[in-house]
Amino acid sequence: MGFQKILVALDYSPLSKAVFDRALDLAKANGASLRLLHCLTNETIGEPMGPMPVEMGFYPEFAGYTYRSDPLLTEKRLEEAQAMLRSYCETANKQGVATDFDCQVGEASLCICEAAQNWGADLLALGRRGRTGLTEALMGSVSNYVMHHAACSVLIIQAVNTESGDSQP
Repeated sequence: MGFQKILVALDYSPLSKAVFDRALDLAKANGASLRLLHCLTNETIGEPMGPMPVEMGFYPEFAGYTYRSDPLLTEKRLEEAQAMLRSYCETANKQGVATDFDCQVGEASLCICEAAQNWGADLLALGRRGRTGLTEALMGSVSNYVMHHAACSVLIIQAVNTESGDSQP
């Protein structure tokens, strides 16, 4: 039994194109449908109000700065995200893959896992920038969180180091 419902988490990074392409190939091969997802985080729709103490055990997505939401900025970012997702959606639909999209506001890690579970996805595809060690501990990793908390299979597309042509560790 192949995959039937593939949730694809996309952002504005160059890696998103590779994630989308891989998910589209899988959807065509399995006769699956796609749902494209983008998460607007507090950092992209608000302005910093001031530092909040970082407690051990939290990913920095949950700590660091508190943000005050700006409704006009939120609307603008939402329109930009929908335009990006609509473009990917049209590409998939033209290739015969039933595709829709969703844009949510919240921490990417949590939004992705919840969206996959709520939609009943049997595969979740997303990218990994290659943070490791101290950088990952300080900055957090959406892909690491999703890999350990998603209720379905997870496909992680690794960023490629373009200078050497090798994958980042």
